[in-house]
Amino acid sequence: MSPESGRLLAASAVLGAYAAFCGLIAWRTRRHRRAIAAQPYARGAQPILVAYASQTGFAEELAQNTAALLQAGLVPVRICGVDGLNADALASARRALFLVSTTGEGDAPDSAAHFVSKVMDGSAPLQGLDYGLLALGDSSYARYCAFGRRLDTWLQAQGATPLFGRIEVDGGAADALRHWQVHVEGLAGTAPGNACLGIVEDTAPWRLVERCVLNPAGLGEPVFRLAFEPVASRPIWQAGDIAIVVPQNPPHLVHGLLAAIGLTGEEPVKGGTLSEALATRQLPTDASCLNRLAPATLAAALPLLPRREYSIASVPEDGRLELLVRRVRRPDGGLGLGSGWLTTHLPVGRDVALQLRPNKGFHAPDVDMPIIFIGNGTGMAGLRAHLHARLLAGYRRNWLLFGERSRAHDFLCDREIESWLTSGDLARLDLAFSRDEPRRYVQDALRAAAPDLRRWVDAGAAIFVCGSAQGMAPGVHKVLQEVLGEEAVMELAATGRYRRDVY
Repeated sequence: MSPESGRLLAASAVLGAYAAFCGLIAWRTRRHRRAIAAQPYARGAQPILVAYASQTGFAEELAQNTAALLQAGLVPVRICGVDGLNADALASARRALFLVSTTGEGDAPDSAAHFVSKVMDGSAPLQGLDYGLLALGDSSYARYCAFGRRLDTWLQAQGATPLFGRIEVDGGAADALRHWQVHVEGLAGTAPGNACLGIVEDTAPWRLVERCVLNPAGLGEPVFRLAFEPVASRPIWQAGDIAIVVPQNPPHLVHGLLAAIGLTGEEPVKGGTLSEALATRQLPTDASCLNRLAPATLAAALPLLPRREYSIASVPEDGRLELLVRRVRRPDGGLGLGSGWLTTHLPVGRDVALQLRPNKGFHAPDVDMPIIFIGNGTGMAGLRAHLHARLLAGYRRNWLLFGERSRAHDFLCDREIESWLTSGDLARLDLAFSRDEPRRYVQDALRAAAPDLRRWVDAGAAIFVCGSAQGMAPGVHKVLQEVLGEEAVMELAATGRYRRDVY
């Protein structure tokens, strides 16, 4: 038998076993759904609790769609944020579905702070609770899905029983969301649907029209301002929203892999050529595993590249979508996937696939109230969009605290910010530069302004923080607790007057 024939037989055996496994799962799923459908809920039956903890609004959107799937099966539902739950409410529930995000380096969403301190830091009699849990996270962080995992561990320690294993979603991965949908449809007793929880990945082409370096002599990696214009219709977004970019591999990596496996890249595959497909796929470091695979099989076997999220630095009235992106270098000296594509490999004038995602957790109220904006580095993006929106509305009670390395080289958007200060559109500006003398960070500037911080908050000010989840955001949070008190900070978060977009 030739090696090729052996591989074909092995592949046939694997496919046959997989088909049998899928058939068994489908049979068991149909039987389970028929059993549920045969026991319809009585009028007045206890609803399934659908609880969410959301930082950007994505977990809340998924919770709403989860509740709709259950209601399609005539299952009564109660939906709420975890901040609306206490130990008694959990103990009285028979079944619950939790959809929770992790923010920063393993933190719970800001809106869940009260639930964590008042409920999860204690105990609850949950022996009668059956639950499912969807954990949203980003595997590029060391503590991936940490809050979801912590909640799962706590629930089981209180005696609650999982309905199925915890499902973790890396950056909104559709396959994990479909896995969750199957379980929800099983609880509802409904037929499988095609749409993944109603989430539509509506990417659209945007053209890169300008790219410039904001800190050409900066002490760290360069920060670029990128401007995009939509190729088709003009979408609408709000200050605080997020742009999700579909990056591509740089051409030299694609060409190197093609040369290693002896293909040209012009071979036709689904959706275009092999070269075009490989630009969007995760490429192995060792190309030998791809030898002798047919081009279509090769393209299908490689997973898609992960998407990258960026705070939008502009508002629709600016006429274009702008991002602030710092170029990232890996330990081996190579460029980061998203930052390398946007700052180096994507030519000006070329199109990129981009999706807009509402970030409800970082929206500002459209009222003339004082707001304190705090951030560092490329966190200026989210703060700049909010300041643009407030200036357009004529709201001038704006206080900006911003930190970077050097005032001479790293003060991002300096001319724009100084013009706002001169015109009175910015009521106050505090700067902190870690490499200038006296060396200080943005949290140091905030601590030095403690009396004014109290006065602004007492006057109804909200606090918006955007930037690094390491160092800056925890440091600012600690200062807020020192100056305002821990209970006051929790109350600000619970009422939407303390909002963060940190990464």
